[in-house]
Amino acid sequence: MTSAIKLGLVGFGKIARDQHVPAIAMTEGVELVAVASRNNHLEGLAAYTDIDALLAGEPDLDAVVLCQPPQVRYEAARRALAAGKHVFLEKPPGATLSEVEALMALADQRGVSLFASWHSRYAAAVGQARAWFEGRTLRRADIAWKEDVRHWHPGQTWIFEAGGFGVFDPGINALSILTEVIRDGVLLTEADLETPSNRQAPIAATLAMQSASGAPIAAVFDFRQTGPQTWDIRFETDDGVLVLSEGGNRLAIDGAPQAVGAEGEYPAMYRRFAELVRGGKSDVDLAPLRLVADAFLRGRYRPTEAFID
Repeated sequence: MTSAIKLGLVGFGKIARDQHVPAIAMTEGVELVAVASRNNHLEGLAAYTDIDALLAGEPDLDAVVLCQPPQVRYEAARRALAAGKHVFLEKPPGATLSEVEALMALADQRGVSLFASWHSRYAAAVGQARAWFEGRTLRRADIAWKEDVRHWHPGQTWIFEAGGFGVFDPGINALSILTEVIRDGVLLTEADLETPSNRQAPIAATLAMQSASGAPIAAVFDFRQTGPQTWDIRFETDDGVLVLSEGGNRLAIDGAPQAVGAEGEYPAMYRRFAELVRGGKSDVDLAPLRLVADAFLRGRYRPTEAFID
């Protein structure tokens, strides 16, 4: 495939408008040709109401980008893969592990690419952190991932419904960085999940984990943060302390700020997707989703006050 990869985008909400559309526009080798959404459209592009209409109306489409809530993403992905289209999944890649595993098998069967896009892994400082960590031994890691749900997810009620992940929707970003930097595996041992009395998914969570070598890893996720937002991970090793802040876009080693590249998570993911499509490969890492699933399985549910958006 030498011409631009023709993309159809399904689910045209905030993340699609703010991140995907600009990233596609600045990425060589990909072209957005159509949008499928119940309520929104993008001027100048073909508009459809759902995945079926999109596939029927755009037979020459090469790939589909899925940005709907995770509860409905599986069926759209299955239809796209069955139609022979490559698929780019916004994070989290599905509402359950079994859904994503089924999609992996179908992509392999149909000979198309499937990409589970953990955008925080493409943050400016994460690659440097991973390189620095090689050859060092983890002693302890601490995650603080706290943000204001009313600011980042206004009116998005799906996020607190079953399968919507609650505070794990942003928290899984931290777990994707953690499992990218610590390559020998992470095990969840305990979880406390604070769940509003009128919701089905947690608004805050505290996790206890450990590395394969037994180093403790603690994480605190909270959707109730006001004022400055917090997206930090601290790695204490046998040879210094590394801190990733601002969602993986700032790096300090032993307190000294380090120079990092320019921010550009979504353009980097589209370059990766184009590479996968042209190479006939898939990239699906379930480690972050598995930790969230383990938290729901092992978690102690603690009721908290009702959340009113």
